[in-house]
Amino acid sequence: RSIQRSMGPASLSLLTFKVYAAPKKDLPPKNPMKADELSFYLVPKGQYKYVEELRTQLEESISQLRHYREPHTGWCQETYSQTKLKMQSLVLWGLDSYEYLQNVSSGFFSKTWCYNFAGLVGLLLATGSNIKKLVYPPGFTALAASIYHPQQAIVFAQVSGERLYDWGLQRYIVIEDTWKEHFQKLGNENSPINK
Repeated sequence: RSIQRSMGPASLSLLTFKVYAAPKKDLPPKNPMKADELSFYLVPKGQYKYVEELRTQLEESISQLRHYREPHTGWCQETYSQTKLKMQSLVLWGLDSYEYLQNVSSGFFSKTWCYNFAGLVGLLLATGSNIKKLVYPPGFTALAASIYHPQQAIVFAQVSGERLYDWGLQRYIVIEDTWKEHFQKLGNENSPINK
């Protein structure tokens, strides 16, 4: 039995009608089959034994090749799993850098060119000495960066100066102790009591 709404004007849309459905009487009733009467549920008769099929020459060669290459494939899979995370982080870094370069602040590229030009000038002026080649380019680049970022340069100079002073003081103490120890040994050897 089903209930159906009529399609019509808005005032008649709430009327319901009862509809009764009955099966056709001319069809003969079907007898359903039981599950054990179906052919795929029948248990086969007789004794069956599993016999493994012999390998062909091609299958044997592939098996030997897999067995021989197993350590190499394991190494490749391990290397891939290790480098996959690094490559994903590198790709994310590249996407973040691209996103940053799309929305850079004004003057970013002019500052970058200034830093690079200062480093190139330092490289050109550092002729003859390897120490100059190590000191001049970063020094000139740092000088150019300090022009654009004076507050950060002052903080960096203060922290670096303190660390450099501490490092120098430690080296001075070590050299002083070594110097005193060396001359005390020489003084004890030349003293008149030992002669």
